[in-house]
Amino acid sequence: MLHANAALWQRCPAEHLNSARFLQGCDGSVLLDDTATMIGEKQADQNVNSLKGFELVDKIKEKLEAECPGTVSCADLLAIAARDAVVLVGGPYWDVPVGRLDSKKASLDLANSDIPTAQQGLLTLIAKFWQKGLDATDMVALVGSHTIGFARCENFRDRIYGDFEMTSKFNPSSEAYLSKLKEVCPRDSGDDNISAMDSHTSAIFDNAYYETLIKGEGLLNSDQEMWSSIAGYSTADTVNKYWADPAAFFKQFSDSMVKMGNITNPAGGEVRKNCRFVNT
Repeated sequence: MLHANAALWQRCPAEHLNSARFLQGCDGSVLLDDTATMIGEKQADQNVNSLKGFELVDKIKEKLEAECPGTVSCADLLAIAARDAVVLVGGPYWDVPVGRLDSKKASLDLANSDIPTAQQGLLTLIAKFWQKGLDATDMVALVGSHTIGFARCENFRDRIYGDFEMTSKFNPSSEAYLSKLKEVCPRDSGDDNISAMDSHTSAIFDNAYYETLIKGEGLLNSDQEMWSSIAGYSTADTVNKYWADPAAFFKQFSDSMVKMGNITNPAGGEVRKNCRFVNT
């Protein structure tokens, strides 16, 4: 099933990242639909028109419930599917610890405040990761998943009409790339237009995204900060390392995904029967 939907599942790591990274834990809260009494996380600023694949999650969960009801949580499903999605597009394999429970609640406000934005500076981003038990090395490795990601114009407009030329040092090839980005993302329209964050190998999980940062061509300001910020002396070294040594990147990405997936579960969780709704 994942093979048949490989392109769609390129976005799956983002769903697992958002669910695990900055909310109650790796709890599948991002999968919950809105109800009369709860506004969920799907409409959060960093999620809306970005996260996909919910229908495929539904199909997988339906098959799991038919074979082994009440056994595999939606949080575990998402963590395993994220790993498989990475493997399908050439990335590393890692063993996924299981046993997570699903949250019975989701919070739009918490998602909006906790999930990093494309406009935030490096020190803010590092602090947000630290609050969840992840260090700067984890952050740089996990952002490497942007090698298969896409970004909405709304999230990179400030970057391409801001300091892109300065960080890319007005390189002619960078200028040509910038012109294409401006066609996709006009100054005053096209908020939902998208562009691959890795302009060279967007369908392959590799270390190429780090080269874009070294060239000063990072699509998101938050990513480029890891290389260009005056506060980024340590993160820049890590970016350099992962570009020079893809095996080191794959190893750290795998380790950081496991570490992130082990963020403490909320108390009182459950194994949902349907990933969109809490059990009744």
